Amino acid sequence: MTDLDQTRVELLGAIAAADAEALETIRVSALGKSGSITALMKTLGQMSPEERQAKAPAIQAFRGAVADAIAERKAALDAAALDARLASERLDMTRPVAAGAEGSVHPVSQVMDELAEIFADLGFAVATGPEIEDDWHNFTALNIPETHPARAMHDTFYFPDEEGRAHRMLLRTHTSPVQIRTMMTQQPPIRIIAPGRVYRSDSDATHTPMFHQIEGLVIDKDIHLGHLRWTLETFLKAFFERDDIVLRLRPSYFPFTEPSVEVDVGYSIEKGRRVIGGSEGWMEVLGSGMVHPKVIAACGLDPDEYQGFAFGTGVDRLAMLKYGMDDLRAFFDGDLRWLRHYGFRALDVPTLSGGVGA
Repeated sequence: MTDLDQTRVELLGAIAAADAEALETIRVSALGKSGSITALMKTLGQMSPEERQAKAPAIQAFRGAVADAIAERKAALDAAALDARLASERLDMTRPVAAGAEGSVHPVSQVMDELAEIFADLGFAVATGPEIEDDWHNFTALNIPETHPARAMHDTFYFPDEEGRAHRMLLRTHTSPVQIRTMMTQQPPIRIIAPGRVYRSDSDATHTPMFHQIEGLVIDKDIHLGHLRWTLETFLKAFFERDDIVLRLRPSYFPFTEPSVEVDVGYSIEKGRRVIGGSEGWMEVLGSGMVHPKVIAACGLDPDEYQGFAFGTGVDRLAMLKYGMDDLRAFFDGDLRWLRHYGFRALDVPTLSGGVGA
């Protein structure tokens, strides 16, 4: 056995028996900048071509074997340490939760649950769709013309154009594409709400680049504006938990509805603040209307056979009105003090029998 072979056997034996600290010492002494194997590798440059051809394979094999052995031993030691740690760290899931660890539900999540509860009682299902949309579902199918301001770059977050794509991609500006996708995949009657995140290039005390919206859609035979008014009035009375809700419908224009109406709700002044209910003043809360025949036709349905209504509002705005919040930006600040003040307990699940604002 040559000296190199003897050294290799001894070094590999030391590596196999080393703990973590000893293994690092061996690594530095053998493979470090001033290590013995590193010094041996440096002698190759001083050899003649014939000597190098004869000795280099053995030296390089020696270095590779030592490096592999150190890596394997380190992996084994790390695995053993992790197993020991997992065995010693146990969590008793039967122990009661400490009061200080209790979290709270964000007002937006609470209002989403309240809305789903109310509309479920009215026979509506919850529908969802992608937040990254194409401009056909987001604009074209909704009868929004190419020249409409909503399509402008300063209003919409577009993705870079991709070669081969028929439609431009964007962050959806409303949840209306969910209505389009539902009408294209389901046969009437359709009764859905579409809650979710939407994106627009806007930011101030009452606008944020990302906010939450909920839209409703009903498609069936013999649907008229009276059904829309009753649905909205029932919804607002349940949400604000007041019977003195008064609605006012004003003619408006949306490309996807005809006729279109803005919905105002009456409010009263209590202790210097606006409170929903009564009729001392009017506040706009919803946009709505009868679904445009072109939208129904774009989804493959016969507008002479089916009619429907749609409505939409901001979830964050509803939360502000119901729970007395002044600045929309605070919803996204991540301030724990604000959340402790306005947040809801995790077990405050809204029910119509117990009150949606419980």
